[in-house]
Amino acid sequence: MGRNEALDELYVLLGQRAGQVGGPRLLAECTARDGWPTHGVYFLFEPGEVREDGVTPRVVRVGSHALTATSKTKLWDRLRTHRGRVGGRNPGGGNHRGSIFRLHVGTALVNRDGEWPAAAATWGEGSSAPRETRDREADLERAVSHHIGAMAILWVAVPDRLDRAVIERGFIALLSNRSREAVDPPSDDWLGNYADRAAVRESGLWNVNHVDDEPGTDALDRLAVHILRVPG
Repeated sequence: MGRNEALDELYVLLGQRAGQVGGPRLLAECTARDGWPTHGVYFLFEPGEVREDGVTPRVVRVGSHALTATSKTKLWDRLRTHRGRVGGRNPGGGNHRGSIFRLHVGTALVNRDGEWPAAAATWGEGSSAPRETRDREADLERAVSHHIGAMAILWVAVPDRLDRAVIERGFIALLSNRSREAVDPPSDDWLGNYADRAAVRESGLWNVNHVDDEPGTDALDRLAVHILRVPG
């Protein structure tokens, strides 16, 4: 199976999954009460990003969680970190030091818009930051939450850790346009074009790991099995 055929098959499977759950959900509207599986793989779609047919939403990120034997992270934990806060002291904020996805989106926003100079000075520095630094970064964190929250999500329950790894790695490799002929390239207005990481800009994905891998067929087979086996 060639890459184009494999991509078409992926989108057929995602269409089946959308039918099971009533369509993708906006990440900003998701809550812990939405019946998430404990473990899974997710696919994100960004407004304005479509396949070459001009209609089908284009996957812009593939992600998973708990890929090591000792990790206790649940799927919703991961998604909530990416989405950012809804309430609390800083509603709409978030923690880009806990989400590489948020880090990349924030850097791209700064590069595109030329705003948030105080936040840009410390953005991405260290694994933690004092409250004073986080307060300076708050407006940029809110802008990141707004951008990510507008994305739509499809997810598939995948209880097996090794299956999650194969599916995530395989579809990032399949979707990536880096160092190969572009299929379903991003739009000229895609925010990722302003990312500081070449892996994001050249792959057309908000992913860095596995964008240079060679795609295989195992991911399609395993995803199909889990869509049929675990509808939740």
